Amino acid sequence: MDAVEAEGNSIDEAIENALQMLGVPRDRAEIEILSNAARGLFGIGGRKARVRAALRAPLDTESLLRPVPPPTPPEPVRPPPAPTTSPPAEENAPERAAAVLREILKRIGVVATVTVRHEEDQDLLELTGDTSGVLIGRRGQMLDALEYFLNRAVARDSTEGRIVVDSQNYRARRRQSLEELARRTGEQAKKKRKAIALNPMSPRDRRIVHMILQGDPSLSTKSSGKGYFRKLIIIPAGEPRPDRERAAAPVELDEQR
Repeated sequence: MDAVEAEGNSIDEAIENALQMLGVPRDRAEIEILSNAARGLFGIGGRKARVRAALRAPLDTESLLRPVPPPTPPEPVRPPPAPTTSPPAEENAPERAAAVLREILKRIGVVATVTVRHEEDQDLLELTGDTSGVLIGRRGQMLDALEYFLNRAVARDSTEGRIVVDSQNYRARRRQSLEELARRTGEQAKKKRKAIALNPMSPRDRRIVHMILQGDPSLSTKSSGKGYFRKLIIIPAGEPRPDRERAAAPVELDEQR
């Protein structure tokens, strides 16, 4: 199916339901909000949020990188140049990704500079400019979508997963917030002896929380749900397995941190 309509108790829940029906991550779908959720009087007459999701047409990266050559006069015949060794595709991947990203920014009307930085095991594409903040999105979803696309479309041959897209040092700030949340929620779970579920997160965010808590023998973590965004449940040692998910209560991450 190319488009579906879904309902939920909130806009986010309706979007998640629609994405699960399509079987695609958030960056692969166009979302249209049909109606917001509303509470009825004394629980009567309320309505759920409703959205329409349609598959997004794939972006042709080859056309983005292919400039239209201007007309040139014919050149005199010259001997062919001596053969040279081309650099490996892995070395070209960050620059090709930066070229695609610049073209995407140009087409969506965002003025930002793309800078390539090489770090230990990854290549960082850093966005700077007055409007670069709009590219972060809610909980970094826009950055994640751009990063996922570039790794799949440009670096899939040799450097998949090594290209990181960042803006205004968001990645470091998000990591710090998640680390604080993981430690704080882990202590709550141990104190209450009750499993606690964090709000749905991307695989990157879930991995950060898991890495922080994996050294604590009195805690364990597990993902719950389907799709790209899933809940992460923090479980204290000794809790009976059947009660884990039923007792889990979602915890909201403070986005201002």
